[in-house]
Amino acid sequence: MSPRNAARLHLLEDPVLNHSTAFGEQERSQLGLRGLLPYAVETLDQQAQRAYAAYREQPTDLARHINLRALQDNNETLFYRLLRDHVEEMLPIVYTPTVAEACRHFSRIYRRPRGLFVSYPDREHLAEILHNRPHRDADVIVVTDGQRILGIGDQGIGGMGIPIGKLSLYTALGGIDPARTLPIVLDVGTDNPELLADPMYLGWRHPRIDGDEYHAFIEQFVAAVEAELPGTLLQWEDFATPHALPILERYRDRLLTFNDDIQGTAAVAMAALTAGARISGTPLTEQRVVMLGAGSAGIGVCEQIVRAMTAAGLSEQAARERIYVIDIRGLLTEDRTDLDPAQQRLAHPRGAVASTDSEPASLADVVAAVRPTALLGLSTTTGAFTEQIVRTMHEHCDRPVIMPLSNPTSRSEAAPQNLLDWTGGRALIATGSPFPTASFDGHDVPIAQCNNVYIFPGIGLAVTAVRATRVTDAMMTAAAVAVAAIVDTDAHAPALLPERTRLAETATAVARAAARTAVADGVAPDLTAEEIDKAIEATRWEADYFLKDTPRSS
Repeated sequence: MSPRNAARLHLLEDPVLNHSTAFGEQERSQLGLRGLLPYAVETLDQQAQRAYAAYREQPTDLARHINLRALQDNNETLFYRLLRDHVEEMLPIVYTPTVAEACRHFSRIYRRPRGLFVSYPDREHLAEILHNRPHRDADVIVVTDGQRILGIGDQGIGGMGIPIGKLSLYTALGGIDPARTLPIVLDVGTDNPELLADPMYLGWRHPRIDGDEYHAFIEQFVAAVEAELPGTLLQWEDFATPHALPILERYRDRLLTFNDDIQGTAAVAMAALTAGARISGTPLTEQRVVMLGAGSAGIGVCEQIVRAMTAAGLSEQAARERIYVIDIRGLLTEDRTDLDPAQQRLAHPRGAVASTDSEPASLADVVAAVRPTALLGLSTTTGAFTEQIVRTMHEHCDRPVIMPLSNPTSRSEAAPQNLLDWTGGRALIATGSPFPTASFDGHDVPIAQCNNVYIFPGIGLAVTAVRATRVTDAMMTAAAVAVAAIVDTDAHAPALLPERTRLAETATAVARAAARTAVADGVAPDLTAEEIDKAIEATRWEADYFLKDTPRSS
């Protein structure tokens, strides 16, 4: 094949460069594309209309996900224009909850390579693997090891669906150039017996490595990233609890990194709680919080609440005394020997809450004794917020903030409609998975989805725009405040988070707040507020072709 033929075919096969039927008359001649495309020349809007019609014809949500992934693999600009125009409709398809099914069926629906598969047997070739990335520069990497995917557990390399989906939202909402994003899955084996027995599974068919082998591999990977892509934001995603926090603690002061399940979840939950405090009239410093779930995400949310309460005037001890965490065994108490250091920091003295029929105290015991103003769940325990527990809470709190945050929808601690019915329509609700609008007394009640998409695109935009070197806790707190500030707390039926149609606006607000805090924390160059705003605007990638010639007339 001649170099010219190879170049023009590469142009049509590269999703970043491909304009498909939008290549104009002059471009087709100059680039050697005449005859390789249908005669008609379309605008991007016309392409988007045609793509949307094809999307709507798909019979299931999984089929719609596959349709969008195929479009993304063919034409990134068109994909992002379509996603931008229909973000509220397509967000649950591109990401939660449909991405969970896509991960489950990843090997069966695999079509084209995207990102990097970093396998443990190839550990001596990590530099080569990273060097083989599709594009030289990267602003954001999202990496997973596929062990704890959205409440459905170990999906092995199927977890690659998560970095791909996350980075799609970094671009669609945060304006990160798609050519400067890199999804990565660390293939360290799988303990999922169905995958190990599946002849179609595309990953390393081996039990998961752990212990010293695992941590040495993570260190090799980080060192390779530092060497190949220094200064790139590295986001950890869907790592199991025993690994997530230790990895974050080990690397957060060494490179530009954060864990979205811990810090992103914490920030968006904090934003919803802040809005709930404003709506209910109960200041943050007077909130009494009960958290069901003591994994890395639940602990991360609680630590974020501690930071916000102390910033609002409480001592750290006083803040911790207002937060009660419950795991599968019951309330975290100081005498328990099964708690890790992060859990121990949130433990209460033995006997702080009396137990009726179990030891330690159960969720029902804690709610009855503590009389919480906020009840949060990250337990993946379906229906854990029972009618009796919710009614008991409402007896002592007129406008309770209740957040069943577990994913996917089937693992939610409660259905929003039930929460409204049990509280006479007074509950202020945010969920982890999308739920339809509920109703009470003839009025629609919007249900906020406490999705990390309110946080991470803005964080990525902030650090990219101002070239930050670290992601600090204060940056995450600033992000939460920025999100809460957009909520219309005076609405007849206020939601706890901004409308999804305002996600791009929210990302910009988060970016500004986080970037200013990065400068104040000394982890970014000393820029003025005006310079920060200009840098953010200049960084934003827009889904457009910027064609130099006009479409051919019909």
